[in-house]
Order: sequence, then C-alpha cells, then structure tokens
Amino acid sequence: MVSSSVWSLFLFALLAQASTLTLKSPRFTVLDSKGSQLRQESCVLTSKTLATPVQLDAKDTLKLAFQVVDQESGKGFQPHQTFLRFYDEKNNEEGIQPVRVTPGGKAKFDLNPSKPPLSLPPTPNQDPLKVSLIIGSSQHDPLTVELFDLILPASQPAPQHPDEASFRLRPEIQHTFRPDHKQPPKAISAIFSLLVAAPWLVLVGLWSQVAPSPTRAFSPSILPFIVSLGAFEGLLFWYWVDLKLGQVLLYGFFLAIPTILTGKQALTSIGGQRVGRK
Repeated sequence: MVSSSVWSLFLFALLAQASTLTLKSPRFTVLDSKGSQLRQESCVLTSKTLATPVQLDAKDTLKLAFQVVDQESGKGFQPHQTFLRFYDEKNNEEGIQPVRVTPGGKAKFDLNPSKPPLSLPPTPNQDPLKVSLIIGSSQHDPLTVELFDLILPASQPAPQHPDEASFRLRPEIQHTFRPDHKQPPKAISAIFSLLVAAPWLVLVGLWSQVAPSPTRAFSPSILPFIVSLGAFEGLLFWYWVDLKLGQVLLYGFFLAIPTILTGKQALTSIGGQRVGRK
C-alpha cells in the first residue's frame, strides 16, 4: 500500500511538472506567380484566428513557417506528430496534412492551389477553410493552435461514390398485413380429415392381410430379425445424439452380419409357411 501511494505521488509530480510546447515566430507569406510578396503576417496565438481571411488565387503560393519550442527552456523541440487541419464548417469536410519538423523544431509548409495536396478538402463554393495546427508529443501536453481562415479558388466537387445513394436516408417502410383467413366450418374440416386418413386405414387393412400374426412375429425364427432391426434404429438414434459417422459405420458393419443371417432365416420361415398353406 505504501509503495503504491509513493508511485502515485511520483507520477502525479511528473505530470504536474510536464512542460508545454508553444510556437515561436509563426508567420505566413502569400506570393504571386512571379514571386512577389502580396501579404505577410504573423499569427497571433492569443486570438483564435486572423480578422481577415487569407485568400489565394490559382497561381498564388502560401508559405507557412514556425518553430516549435519548449515553453520553459525556450529551446527548439521536435514533436512526435505535427499536422495542419483544414476544416470546412459548412460542408463538414476536413483534411489532415502532415508537416515535417526538423530536430531544432523548425517547420515550413507550402501550399499551391494549382497543385493542392490530396488531403485538402474540395472547395466548389469557395467556402473558407479553418486552418489549425495540431502538435502531439509524449513528453508534453498536446497543442492545438487556430491559425487563420483560408479561401481557395473554386475547385471541382468531391466525386460521388457509386454506393453513396444506398447509404442515404430512405423512406420509412410501412408494413401492411393481410387479414386472417376465414376458417371453414368444423364439419367440412372433419370430412377432409377423414379423407386424408382414409389411405392409411386402407394401408393398415391390406398390411393385416400379408403381415405375420403376432404369434408368428415372436417365434424363434422371426423375433431375432425384428430385434436386429430395432438395434439398427437404436444405432441411428445414438448417432443423432452422440456418435460420429466413423463409429456408426463400424458398429453398423458388425450389426449387419447378424441382421443378414436372422433376416434370411425369417424369410425362409415365412416362405415355408406360405408354401405349406398352398
């Protein structure tokens, strides 16, 4: 208990002393196609975004530069992850662009609308994109800085996926059920039930003419065959409950031998009795 409390206090002290990261000299520059400077400003970290959005033409170039530093020591630091996030609030589209940072914490990013990165969301209506910087490090608290709003030239809309229509909201399905069928009178149902059972009654009557009498069925020459057939039925039930196919084939092979012998004996006995009648 004491050691766990000490470790908890130690971890809490480490977290409390964890330094934070900040940006040094974050600025952007807008250049035209000839390299002339159109606009250059520093990003103010205390405010959310610049008052005036940054607008680019088709041939302009946006250059963003900053340095990641440790707020306590003031030295440059290379974080584990650094991303620029372009977010379209109107269409709820976003793009994440990784940014390379040197061991000294310095980073540069160039954006040319004529050759936009694949992560840049489409802007068919020239809706402004909110540009923010996201920095992550295992040794520091995460840092998110909103830089400015960016207006790009109109682009082609995002291509529609061929299955997109299948995932949109569809009309609600209204289930309809047919009314219950009317039941026929009980007398008619009873008549048709008798018609269905009539063939079975005829079958039982015919079987009584050819089947051996109960006394003959329990005779020593016929009873072993009936027992063998019952054993086969029991084997199939056992297979349904527990046995595997290989076991059924093995047991069935040994059971088939007495069944064949007793069956031959039963048929011989019945045939002899029929010949004696004639």
